[in-house]
Amino acid sequence: MKAYIVGVGMTRFEKPETRDWSYGDMVREAGSAALADAGVRYDQVEQVPVGYCFQPSTAGQRAVYELGLTGVPVYNVNNNCATGSTALMLARQFVEGGGSDCVLAVGFEKMARGALGGGSDGGDFATSPVARHYGIMAAAHGFVNAPPTAQIFGNAAREHMERYGTTPAQLAAVGAKNHRHSVNNPYAQFQDPYTVEEILAARTVHDPLTKLQCSPTSDGAAAAVVVSERFVERHGLGERAVEIAAQAMTTDTEASFASGSCIDAVGAPMSKAAAQQVFAASDLGPDDLDVIELHDCFSINELLTYEALGLCGEGESGKLVESGATTYGGRWVVNPSGGLISKGHPLGATGIAQAAELTWQLRGEAGPRQVPGARTALAHNIGLGGAAVVTLLRRG
Repeated sequence: MKAYIVGVGMTRFEKPETRDWSYGDMVREAGSAALADAGVRYDQVEQVPVGYCFQPSTAGQRAVYELGLTGVPVYNVNNNCATGSTALMLARQFVEGGGSDCVLAVGFEKMARGALGGGSDGGDFATSPVARHYGIMAAAHGFVNAPPTAQIFGNAAREHMERYGTTPAQLAAVGAKNHRHSVNNPYAQFQDPYTVEEILAARTVHDPLTKLQCSPTSDGAAAAVVVSERFVERHGLGERAVEIAAQAMTTDTEASFASGSCIDAVGAPMSKAAAQQVFAASDLGPDDLDVIELHDCFSINELLTYEALGLCGEGESGKLVESGATTYGGRWVVNPSGGLISKGHPLGATGIAQAAELTWQLRGEAGPRQVPGARTALAHNIGLGGAAVVTLLRRG
């Protein structure tokens, strides 16, 4: 049975502690918007997967109780930065499996200011879910006094530069592109454009990554209504419906660790495997895509993901972004929302916010950031630790 997104909604992504709201407030805003977009009542929803990382167990129930008290099953999902897209995947599986006709996928996060920690448990790094990943980094590059996630991705950038001649300017071009795209996104945390020179001159977080090519911590929520084909037909939602044509999730294999490379440890093999599964299932490929939202937690990860998705060959991603192929007027438009770097990155909401942007794009509702003639879209979301989710959306 096919699954369709028929309604999406999200809050503006905000700098933590700048808006007086609870995570329940966020979910009420985003969830109500998604239901209204679909023309669906909450009492028609049969199941609700809810993604978040930084709230207690059953916070999903507390959040969606703001939408109604109907007794439907609520599932709490935590998969690091891939949390939102994992919730969306569960919604799709519930529908495709025939168990439900209408599912609401929700993601939210209320975060603290400052960089994310390394994921250690009470200071005992040996128990950290990412101990193996940071162990790879420490063995190859050491461990210094800098934000851990910026370190591991920064070291992946160094490896890419050493292997392929990627330049700091090419890394900065990712940030410049995504900040430029976010100017037209009212939901984005940042809406200021920056030149490559300004991005290179910003404060260094971990060489070669500067602040303006790193995603911020953010507050916000997003939601999507996922329904069956028969629900679409029964309720006359064909004009709203965007098909989830294929979707895949992968986790780490030996390929993530055997090489001792930070490029592999941050998930490039997972992303490649998930993309290959999606392309095989849909009989489509990179050349069939019009618009892409991908996980640019740091500029280097956008470049790594170009290669993993097959937009270019290994080592060619720096030249690809420099050529203009991934912005308006190029071969693809990548991160028209501004991406994580500029739109913001509330972990639990990110994957569903990507789906919201692509749904608007495929329905021709993206306003000044609309990609002309967009019919096929791909979302990529990755969580260190690890999970990679790739979702292919299309309009008939």
